[in-house]
Amino acid sequence: MRNSASPAAHLDHIGDLLAFVRVADTQSFTAAAEKLGLSRSAMGKCIARLEQGLGARLLHRSTRSVSLSDEGRVFYEYAQRILSEVDNATDAMASRKQAPRGRLRIDLPVSLGRLHVMPLLRDYLREWPEVDADVSFSDDYTDLVRDGVDVAIRIGGETDSRLVRRVLAPHRLITCASPEYLDRHGIPATPDDLTAHQTLAYTHAGALVPWRYAVNGRERNVQVAGRLRLGNTEALRDAALAGAGIAQLGAFLVGEDLRAGRLTPLLESAAPPGAPVCAVYPHRRHLAPKVRVLIDAIAGRWSAGAPWAADALPRRPPASDPL
Repeated sequence: MRNSASPAAHLDHIGDLLAFVRVADTQSFTAAAEKLGLSRSAMGKCIARLEQGLGARLLHRSTRSVSLSDEGRVFYEYAQRILSEVDNATDAMASRKQAPRGRLRIDLPVSLGRLHVMPLLRDYLREWPEVDADVSFSDDYTDLVRDGVDVAIRIGGETDSRLVRRVLAPHRLITCASPEYLDRHGIPATPDDLTAHQTLAYTHAGALVPWRYAVNGRERNVQVAGRLRLGNTEALRDAALAGAGIAQLGAFLVGEDLRAGRLTPLLESAAPPGAPVCAVYPHRRHLAPKVRVLIDAIAGRWSAGAPWAADALPRRPPASDPL
Protein backbone atom coordinates (compact mmCIF):
# COMPACT_ATOMS: atom_id res chain seq x y z
CA MET A 1 0.00 0.00 0.00
CA ARG A 2 1.31 3.44 -0.88
CA ASN A 3 2.32 5.60 2.07
CA SER A 4 0.00 8.59 2.18
CA ALA A 5 2.96 10.69 3.34
CA SER A 6 4.76 9.94 0.05
CA PRO A 7 2.50 10.99 -2.81
CA ALA A 8 3.21 9.78 -6.34
CA ALA A 9 5.42 11.95 -8.50
CA HIS A 10 3.46 14.29 -10.75
CA LEU A 11 4.71 15.22 -14.24
CA ASP A 12 2.96 17.89 -16.25
CA HIS A 13 5.27 18.63 -19.18
CA ILE A 14 6.42 16.17 -21.84
CA GLY A 15 8.85 18.90 -22.84
CA ASP A 16 10.66 18.44 -19.52
CA LEU A 17 11.28 14.78 -20.40
CA LEU A 18 12.64 15.77 -23.78
CA ALA A 19 14.91 18.38 -22.21
CA PHE A 20 16.23 15.83 -19.71
CA VAL A 21 16.96 13.21 -22.38
CA ARG A 22 18.76 15.74 -24.60
CA VAL A 23 20.92 16.93 -21.69
CA ALA A 24 21.72 13.31 -20.81
CA ASP A 25 22.59 12.52 -24.43
CA THR A 26 24.81 15.56 -24.97
CA GLN A 27 26.10 15.86 -21.38
CA SER A 28 25.70 19.59 -21.82
CA PHE A 29 22.96 22.10 -21.05
CA THR A 30 24.23 24.40 -23.79
CA ALA A 31 24.31 21.74 -26.52
CA ALA A 32 20.90 20.42 -25.52
CA ALA A 33 19.44 23.93 -25.52
CA GLU A 34 20.75 24.51 -29.04
CA LYS A 35 19.19 21.24 -30.27
CA LEU A 36 15.80 22.19 -28.86
CA GLY A 37 15.95 25.89 -29.73
CA LEU A 38 15.69 26.95 -26.09
CA SER A 39 17.79 29.17 -23.86
CA ARG A 40 20.11 27.58 -21.33
CA SER A 41 18.01 29.15 -18.60
CA ALA A 42 14.84 27.52 -19.95
CA MET A 43 16.60 24.16 -20.05
CA GLY A 44 17.59 24.58 -16.42
CA LYS A 45 13.99 25.32 -15.45
CA CYS A 46 12.81 22.17 -17.25
CA ILE A 47 15.25 19.98 -15.34
CA ALA A 48 14.52 21.68 -12.03
CA ARG A 49 10.76 21.23 -12.53
CA LEU A 50 11.27 17.56 -13.42
CA GLU A 51 13.49 16.88 -10.41
CA GLN A 52 11.06 18.64 -8.09
CA GLY A 53 8.15 16.61 -9.43
CA LEU A 54 10.06 13.35 -8.99
CA GLY A 55 11.61 14.29 -5.68
CA ALA A 56 15.00 13.08 -6.91
CA ARG A 57 18.21 14.54 -8.33
CA LEU A 58 18.62 13.29 -11.88
CA LEU A 59 21.83 15.05 -12.92
CA HIS A 60 25.17 15.82 -11.31
CA ARG A 61 26.32 19.25 -12.46
CA SER A 62 29.71 20.85 -12.35
CA THR A 63 31.25 23.80 -14.14
CA ARG A 64 32.75 21.43 -16.72
CA SER A 65 30.39 18.47 -17.08
CA VAL A 66 26.92 17.03 -16.61
CA SER A 67 26.36 13.37 -15.73
CA LEU A 68 23.46 11.16 -14.71
CA SER A 69 22.88 10.27 -11.09
CA ASP A 70 21.87 6.72 -10.15
CA GLU A 71 18.23 7.82 -10.11
CA GLY A 72 18.83 9.64 -13.39
CA ARG A 73 20.06 6.48 -15.10
CA VAL A 74 16.91 4.62 -14.10
CA PHE A 75 14.63 7.45 -15.14
CA TYR A 76 16.51 7.96 -18.43
CA GLU A 77 15.52 4.47 -19.64
CA TYR A 78 11.85 5.14 -18.93
CA ALA A 79 11.99 8.63 -20.41
CA GLN A 80 13.41 7.27 -23.66
CA ARG A 81 10.58 4.76 -23.91
CA ILE A 82 7.95 7.42 -23.23
CA LEU A 83 9.34 9.73 -25.89
CA SER A 84 9.60 6.83 -28.33
CA GLU A 85 5.91 6.05 -27.79
CA VAL A 86 5.03 9.70 -28.35
CA ASP A 87 6.94 9.61 -31.64
CA ASN A 88 5.18 6.40 -32.59
CA ALA A 89 1.78 7.87 -31.83
CA THR A 90 2.59 10.93 -33.93
CA ASP A 91 3.82 8.77 -36.82
CA ALA A 92 0.72 6.60 -36.60
CA MET A 93 -1.59 9.59 -36.90
CA ALA A 94 0.43 10.99 -39.78
CA SER A 95 0.44 7.67 -41.64
CA ARG A 96 -3.35 7.41 -41.42
CA LYS A 97 -3.62 10.62 -43.42
CA GLN A 98 -1.36 9.35 -46.20
CA ALA A 99 -2.76 7.77 -49.35
CA PRO A 100 -1.68 4.22 -50.21
CA ARG A 101 1.16 4.15 -52.70
CA GLY A 102 4.10 1.98 -53.74
CA ARG A 103 4.52 -1.72 -54.41
CA LEU A 104 2.35 -4.09 -52.37
CA ARG A 105 3.59 -7.67 -52.00
CA ILE A 106 0.77 -10.01 -51.00
CA ASP A 107 0.65 -13.80 -50.64
CA LEU A 108 -2.69 -15.64 -51.04
CA PRO A 109 -3.96 -19.21 -50.66
CA VAL A 110 -4.54 -20.60 -54.14
CA SER A 111 -8.32 -21.11 -54.24
CA LEU A 112 -9.44 -18.67 -51.54
CA GLY A 113 -7.23 -16.01 -53.07
CA ARG A 114 -8.46 -16.50 -56.62
CA LEU A 115 -12.15 -16.76 -55.75
CA HIS A 116 -12.60 -14.28 -52.92
CA VAL A 117 -9.57 -12.02 -52.40
CA MET A 118 -8.65 -11.11 -55.97
CA PRO A 119 -12.01 -9.38 -56.68
CA LEU A 120 -11.46 -7.21 -53.61
CA LEU A 121 -7.85 -6.53 -54.57
CA ARG A 122 -8.92 -5.41 -58.05
CA ASP A 123 -11.40 -2.97 -56.47
CA TYR A 124 -8.65 -1.71 -54.17
CA LEU A 125 -6.26 -1.10 -57.07
CA ARG A 126 -8.94 0.83 -58.97
CA GLU A 127 -9.46 3.07 -55.95
CA TRP A 128 -5.73 3.60 -55.29
CA PRO A 129 -3.96 4.03 -58.65
CA GLU A 130 -0.56 4.72 -57.08
CA VAL A 131 -0.32 1.15 -55.73
CA ASP A 132 1.21 -1.70 -57.73
CA ALA A 133 0.60 -5.27 -56.51
CA ASP A 134 2.84 -8.32 -56.70
CA VAL A 135 0.65 -11.33 -55.88
CA SER A 136 1.92 -14.83 -55.15
CA PHE A 137 -0.29 -17.88 -54.60
CA SER A 138 0.65 -20.68 -52.23
CA ASP A 139 -1.08 -23.04 -49.82
CA ASP A 140 2.15 -23.21 -47.80
CA TYR A 141 3.07 -20.78 -45.06
CA THR A 142 5.78 -18.74 -46.72
CA ASP A 143 8.28 -16.79 -44.63
CA LEU A 144 6.95 -13.25 -44.94
CA VAL A 145 9.96 -11.61 -43.30
CA ARG A 146 12.52 -13.52 -45.36
CA ASP A 147 10.65 -13.05 -48.64
CA GLY A 148 9.76 -9.40 -48.09
CA VAL A 149 5.98 -9.99 -48.23
CA ASP A 150 3.87 -7.12 -46.88
CA VAL A 151 0.77 -9.16 -46.01
CA ALA A 152 -0.60 -12.67 -46.46
CA ILE A 153 -4.15 -13.98 -46.26
CA ARG A 154 -4.22 -17.32 -44.46
CA ILE A 155 -6.63 -19.83 -43.03
CA GLY A 156 -5.77 -20.66 -39.45
CA GLY A 157 -3.48 -19.53 -36.68
CA GLU A 158 -0.01 -18.10 -36.65
CA THR A 159 2.71 -19.08 -34.19
CA ASP A 160 5.54 -16.94 -35.57
CA SER A 161 6.27 -14.23 -32.99
CA ARG A 162 7.54 -11.97 -35.78
CA LEU A 163 4.05 -11.76 -37.26
CA VAL A 164 0.78 -10.08 -36.35
CA ARG A 165 -2.58 -11.70 -37.12
CA ARG A 166 -5.92 -9.97 -37.72
CA VAL A 167 -9.04 -12.12 -38.03
CA LEU A 168 -11.10 -11.22 -41.10
CA ALA A 169 -13.85 -13.83 -41.32
CA PRO A 170 -14.95 -17.20 -39.92
CA HIS A 171 -14.41 -20.37 -41.91
CA ARG A 172 -15.17 -24.07 -41.63
CA LEU A 173 -14.65 -27.40 -43.39
CA ILE A 174 -17.66 -29.10 -44.97
CA THR A 175 -18.01 -32.76 -45.88
CA CYS A 176 -20.16 -32.96 -48.99
CA ALA A 177 -21.18 -34.94 -52.03
CA SER A 178 -23.46 -34.54 -55.02
CA PRO A 179 -27.13 -35.61 -54.72
CA GLU A 180 -26.48 -38.11 -57.53
CA TYR A 181 -23.71 -39.81 -55.58
CA LEU A 182 -25.84 -39.98 -52.43
CA ASP A 183 -28.77 -41.44 -54.37
CA ARG A 184 -26.50 -44.26 -55.57
CA HIS A 185 -24.48 -44.93 -52.42
CA GLY A 186 -26.51 -43.65 -49.49
CA ILE A 187 -25.71 -41.12 -46.78
CA PRO A 188 -23.00 -41.74 -44.16
CA ALA A 189 -24.35 -41.33 -40.63
CA THR A 190 -21.01 -41.12 -38.80
CA PRO A 191 -17.38 -40.46 -39.76
CA ASP A 192 -16.72 -44.19 -39.40
CA ASP A 193 -19.19 -44.86 -42.22
CA LEU A 194 -16.83 -43.16 -44.65
CA THR A 195 -14.86 -46.41 -45.02
CA ALA A 196 -17.79 -47.80 -47.04
CA HIS A 197 -17.81 -44.81 -49.41
CA GLN A 198 -15.75 -43.50 -52.28
CA THR A 199 -13.77 -40.61 -50.83
CA LEU A 200 -11.91 -37.87 -52.68
CA ALA A 201 -8.66 -37.18 -50.84
CA TYR A 202 -6.53 -34.04 -50.84
CA THR A 203 -2.76 -34.49 -50.97
CA HIS A 204 -0.34 -31.82 -49.85
CA ALA A 205 3.43 -32.09 -50.10
CA GLY A 206 3.02 -35.71 -51.13
CA ALA A 207 0.94 -36.73 -48.08
CA LEU A 208 -2.77 -37.41 -47.64
CA VAL A 209 -4.46 -34.74 -45.56
CA PRO A 210 -6.75 -36.32 -42.91
CA TRP A 211 -10.35 -35.17 -42.56
CA ARG A 212 -11.25 -33.40 -39.35
CA TYR A 213 -14.30 -33.93 -37.16
CA ALA A 214 -15.54 -33.12 -33.66
CA VAL A 215 -16.99 -36.19 -31.94
CA ASN A 216 -18.33 -36.05 -28.37
CA GLY A 217 -16.62 -32.71 -27.85
CA ARG A 218 -13.22 -33.91 -29.03
CA GLU A 219 -11.47 -33.23 -32.30
CA ARG A 220 -10.75 -36.33 -34.33
CA ASN A 221 -8.75 -36.90 -37.51
CA VAL A 222 -10.04 -39.49 -39.96
CA GLN A 223 -7.59 -40.77 -42.57
CA VAL A 224 -9.56 -41.52 -45.72
CA ALA A 225 -8.16 -43.91 -48.29
CA GLY A 226 -9.15 -41.81 -51.25
CA ARG A 227 -9.88 -43.75 -54.43
CA LEU A 228 -9.10 -40.48 -56.21
CA ARG A 229 -6.31 -38.37 -54.73
CA LEU A 230 -5.76 -34.84 -55.94
CA GLY A 231 -3.36 -32.06 -55.03
CA ASN A 232 -5.74 -29.25 -55.98
CA THR A 233 -8.87 -28.39 -54.02
CA GLU A 234 -10.74 -26.98 -57.00
CA ALA A 235 -10.16 -30.25 -58.86
CA LEU A 236 -11.56 -32.03 -55.79
CA ARG A 237 -14.68 -29.89 -55.91
CA ASP A 238 -15.10 -30.65 -59.62
CA ALA A 239 -14.82 -34.37 -58.92
CA ALA A 240 -17.44 -34.13 -56.15
CA LEU A 241 -19.77 -32.19 -58.45
CA ALA A 242 -19.34 -34.94 -61.05
CA GLY A 243 -20.54 -37.53 -58.53
CA ALA A 244 -17.15 -39.23 -58.08
CA GLY A 245 -17.40 -39.39 -54.30
CA ILE A 246 -17.41 -37.55 -50.98
CA ALA A 247 -14.99 -34.69 -50.27
CA GLN A 248 -14.16 -32.45 -47.33
CA LEU A 249 -13.57 -28.91 -48.55
CA GLY A 250 -13.50 -25.36 -47.30
CA ALA A 251 -16.80 -23.50 -47.14
CA PHE A 252 -15.27 -20.72 -49.24
CA LEU A 253 -14.87 -23.23 -52.09
CA VAL A 254 -18.27 -24.99 -52.05
CA GLY A 255 -20.61 -22.34 -50.63
CA GLU A 256 -22.27 -21.52 -53.96
CA ASP A 257 -22.64 -25.22 -54.83
CA LEU A 258 -24.33 -25.90 -51.49
CA ARG A 259 -26.73 -23.00 -51.90
CA ALA A 260 -27.58 -24.13 -55.43
CA GLY A 261 -28.11 -27.73 -54.33
CA ARG A 262 -25.31 -29.07 -56.53
CA LEU A 263 -23.63 -30.44 -53.39
CA THR A 264 -25.18 -31.69 -50.15
CA PRO A 265 -23.53 -31.15 -46.74
CA LEU A 266 -22.92 -34.31 -44.68
CA LEU A 267 -22.03 -35.18 -41.08
CA GLU A 268 -22.88 -31.67 -39.96
CA SER A 269 -23.33 -32.68 -36.31
CA ALA A 270 -19.68 -33.74 -36.37
CA ALA A 271 -18.44 -30.63 -38.20
CA PRO A 272 -15.03 -29.56 -36.85
CA PRO A 273 -14.41 -26.13 -35.33
CA GLY A 274 -13.32 -23.78 -38.05
CA ALA A 275 -10.07 -21.85 -38.22
CA PRO A 276 -10.68 -18.21 -39.24
CA VAL A 277 -9.45 -16.44 -42.33
CA CYS A 278 -6.79 -13.96 -41.24
CA ALA A 279 -4.51 -11.24 -42.53
CA VAL A 280 -0.95 -11.84 -41.37
CA TYR A 281 1.84 -9.30 -41.62
CA PRO A 282 5.33 -8.69 -40.18
CA HIS A 283 5.36 -7.17 -36.72
CA ARG A 284 5.76 -3.43 -37.18
CA ARG A 285 4.63 -0.60 -34.97
CA HIS A 286 2.84 1.07 -37.87
CA LEU A 287 1.48 -0.48 -41.00
CA ALA A 288 2.19 1.27 -44.28
CA PRO A 289 -1.02 2.84 -45.63
CA LYS A 290 -0.97 0.48 -48.64
CA VAL A 291 -1.23 -2.51 -46.26
CA ARG A 292 -3.54 -1.02 -43.64
CA VAL A 293 -6.08 0.24 -46.16
CA LEU A 294 -6.19 -3.10 -47.98
CA ILE A 295 -6.77 -5.05 -44.75
CA ASP A 296 -9.43 -2.56 -43.65
CA ALA A 297 -11.13 -2.88 -47.05
CA ILE A 298 -11.28 -6.68 -46.88
CA ALA A 299 -12.47 -6.63 -43.27
CA GLY A 300 -15.13 -4.08 -44.16
CA ARG A 301 -16.46 -6.12 -47.08
CA TRP A 302 -16.66 -9.24 -44.93
CA SER A 303 -17.86 -7.57 -41.73
CA ALA A 304 -21.52 -8.34 -42.46
CA GLY A 305 -20.63 -11.95 -43.27
CA ALA A 306 -18.27 -13.53 -45.75
CA PRO A 307 -19.86 -15.20 -48.82
CA TRP A 308 -19.20 -18.59 -47.24
CA ALA A 309 -20.45 -17.64 -43.73
CA ALA A 310 -22.10 -20.50 -41.85
CA ASP A 311 -25.48 -18.78 -41.62
CA ALA A 312 -25.54 -18.45 -45.40
CA LEU A 313 -25.09 -22.17 -46.02
CA PRO A 314 -27.76 -24.86 -45.80
CA ARG A 315 -27.43 -27.56 -43.17
CA ARG A 316 -28.67 -31.09 -43.71
CA PRO A 317 -29.97 -32.85 -40.57
CA PRO A 318 -27.74 -35.84 -39.74
CA ALA A 319 -29.14 -39.33 -40.20
CA SER A 320 -28.08 -40.10 -36.61
CA ASP A 321 -25.75 -38.85 -33.93
CA PRO A 322 -22.08 -39.62 -34.68
CA LEU A 323 -20.50 -41.99 -32.20
